[in-house]
Amino acid sequence: MSARIELLPKPEVEYPETDGEPIAENTLQYRWIVTIHGGIGAVFATDPNVFVAADLFWYPVEGDNKIRLAPDTMVVFGRPKGDRGSYLQWREDGIAPQVVFEVLSPGNRAGEMQRKFEFYEKFGVEEYYIYDPDRVVMTGWLRAGDTFRPIPDLDGWVSPRLGIRFDLSGEELAIFMPDGRPFPTFMELFTQRDELAQQRDELAQQRDELAQQRDEALRRAERLAERLRALGIDPEG
Repeated sequence: MSARIELLPKPEVEYPETDGEPIAENTLQYRWIVTIHGGIGAVFATDPNVFVAADLFWYPVEGDNKIRLAPDTMVVFGRPKGDRGSYLQWREDGIAPQVVFEVLSPGNRAGEMQRKFEFYEKFGVEEYYIYDPDRVVMTGWLRAGDTFRPIPDLDGWVSPRLGIRFDLSGEELAIFMPDGRPFPTFMELFTQRDELAQQRDELAQQRDELAQQRDEALRRAERLAERLRALGIDPEG
């Protein structure tokens, strides 16, 4: 008589949302990550189907939590805005980020950048840009079939997907929106964030005040109804 073998269910794979590392190694790198992420976010602020994220883990392969990278900025066309702990591609209609930016710091190693290049090339990124703010040097690649082809000159280049223009003629990179306006500066982005937070708080306060007024009106109406009923009058009659 053969023994019955019960197959145990496979353990659920966990996909960590952080590796405990900081978003940037120094203030210059951080400033440019925020500038690129915030500027692209502003370009597509009214498009509900463009997702822009910074330092978010991207897992392209279901079931393998070792295959992952967190681009400094990634842009995904065809996916809704919204909060995510990580970008699990198989839950996003299989859509890979089409545009990726990396901002270099002195701590970046050639081997690390080669690994990132191969990852983005393998998993379907269409445009890949690297900016070195210390040297004011930018390099980029476009997808041609299954491989990346280098962009010869990025000074004046317009991203096919984003419609933004890069200018490397000055002391640092300048990026312009499709309408010609420059990207908001680091400080402007933070000022806008603070203003939006203040507006949000003011709206919340107004909402609370309206709720209190509504509750008070309901209490007054109930007291009036009780008085009418005490007088033998049906307030609903």
